[in-house]
Amino acid sequence: MFDARTGSQLREYPFGGGFINDVVVTRTAALFTDSSNAVLYKVALSKNGRPAQTFTTLPLTGDFQLTPGFNLNGIDATANGKTLVSVQSNTGKLFTIHPTTGVTHEIALGGGTVTNGDGILLAGKTLYVVRNTDNEVVVVRLANDNGNGAIVKTITDADFDVPTTIARLGDRLYLPNARFTTPATPSTPYAVVQVRG
Repeated sequence: MFDARTGSQLREYPFGGGFINDVVVTRTAALFTDSSNAVLYKVALSKNGRPAQTFTTLPLTGDFQLTPGFNLNGIDATANGKTLVSVQSNTGKLFTIHPTTGVTHEIALGGGTVTNGDGILLAGKTLYVVRNTDNEVVVVRLANDNGNGAIVKTITDADFDVPTTIARLGDRLYLPNARFTTPATPSTPYAVVQVRG
């Protein structure tokens, strides 16, 4: 972990041999997904935001089941940090995760799926799910209890080239293109695509 103001390294954590994919930072912890294992890695944060010297491994229980391929990927949290939301790329399922117990509950989408789901962004009860190789963002409206949701919109853009994560500023969404299908060279161009949210 690094200091956001100075760029200096604060801590280094040996999470293990999985595929550490995404992170969400709440007021009390930084939580990392592992796309190869049914766990989250949790680094507690002090009141002034300093990371703990060690981390804990949080086993996932409940509805989430590890399957062959790329599993948990993007992760975000509700504003109060009491509920996490994550996407399982290979199955297209969404889950809520309790940040202390690791208990998971599938978010029913009424038969819809978000396969190849990558980065996600939770804004109130609106969840944006980036489907990387599908070159689209699926917009999900969540129920008040986050137990189910409905796909209400799909955002596409001709400039998408395997976007993998997402950020928002005002009414605009920003997605960097990973260009996984393009051989990388020192001169390969990359871009961030701006779309209306």
